[in-house]
Amino acid sequence: MLLTRPGSTRISINTTEGINKTFMRVLLAEDDEVLSDGISKVLRQCGYAVDRVDSGLDADLALTGTTFDLLILDLGLPKLDGLQVLQRLRSRGDHLPVLILTARDSLHDRVAGLDYGADDYMTKPFDLPELEARVRALLRRSQVGAAMELVLGPLKFDTTGMRVTVNGQPLELSAKEIAVLEVLLKRAGRVVSKEYLLEHMYGWDEDVSHNAIEVNVHRLRKKLEPEGLTIRAIRGLGYLIETQA
Repeated sequence: MLLTRPGSTRISINTTEGINKTFMRVLLAEDDEVLSDGISKVLRQCGYAVDRVDSGLDADLALTGTTFDLLILDLGLPKLDGLQVLQRLRSRGDHLPVLILTARDSLHDRVAGLDYGADDYMTKPFDLPELEARVRALLRRSQVGAAMELVLGPLKFDTTGMRVTVNGQPLELSAKEIAVLEVLLKRAGRVVSKEYLLEHMYGWDEDVSHNAIEVNVHRLRKKLEPEGLTIRAIRGLGYLIETQA
């Protein structure tokens, strides 16, 4: 598929099957702190951004104000039951994949969770490798055909393999530089604010500042400019990636 935006910037997007974990944002709603810590650590090591809440009310608020790729939902949450969170989510027409975690192992509870719109169900206790596998399966299912190859001028970015080439030659970038580049490419032709970059690159509880964004944009710009691409800083607004005139 070829997208042409106003002006001189043209970006092509070739869809392929796969999972791009760089911007996979997971909301974990679990009130058991030890379990929540363990799950968060494992998922972050796998490359996902994880935001954590410990009540059903906070989960519901997060889901109405932020875009996620997956919800891992404990049923026994305080303030608002997990099934109520799920019911509210589906009533808003949100098809976000949901993996339920619960100590309730009766057939009635499993059926209720699935009837309310859950995509998968795990009973506590469970093994973390199995959780990882379930997460991968749910995200793969939701992203079939969604991974892309982004092309701007001589640059090609394979979002499945996270590889960047210029005129067919590999371009060495750090993980954070790749993350910045992907956000800019997906919004080529539009200005991307620092806030947007922060939101799409990091979890809520990671200590990342606007200065860190500026540093990574600067480093990325230095690597792109010799290849005929540039990142323009639009004062007070953000950044714009484009081919050099």
